[in-house]
Amino acid sequence: MRLSQRALASGWPPLAGLLMATALVSGCSSIIHGKPEASPRTEATKPSVPKAMPPPTAPPPGPPPPAGAIPLSPTQNGYVVIETKSGQARCRINAKSVGCQAQFTNSPLQDGEHANGVSITESGSVQWVLGNIGDFSPVTIDYRTYYAEGWTIAASADGTRFTNERSGHGMFVSIEKVDTY
Repeated sequence: MRLSQRALASGWPPLAGLLMATALVSGCSSIIHGKPEASPRTEATKPSVPKAMPPPTAPPPGPPPPAGAIPLSPTQNGYVVIETKSGQARCRINAKSVGCQAQFTNSPLQDGEHANGVSITESGSVQWVLGNIGDFSPVTIDYRTYYAEGWTIAASADGTRFTNERSGHGMFVSIEKVDTY
């Protein structure tokens, strides 16, 4: 049995209270004993500042657009958004890839549903997705040849062909089929 418990049990409440208060106060002190000493002075080091990075280099200019191709200008975000003359497909084009959205009749399943989007990169990587490319106020194209961000776009009544002029990779998109190359 601790001293404070024995003091309470023996009927000495005033002594128990005094003992507990003394124990509590003796553990707390705002006085720090000793003599302050400075650490040995060392030469201040300057913070290291990374050297300035060279400005990013623009990709080398691609081949010129095919003769007679109609140039399409990108938005401030670097995308050209088109809608086919039939209105059945919308595509978003940038320097790295082309993605098209349509109600394809023979697309692969994604999460149990038929994919409504397909994209191809300039290196030929293809991906089918479920999604929506957004509402970007597309430019409606006619059955002609266009050029946007390094891609030649050849639109016809049968479908639209996208060819990357640097790599030669691309895809032919129609509601019935998508062929990649």
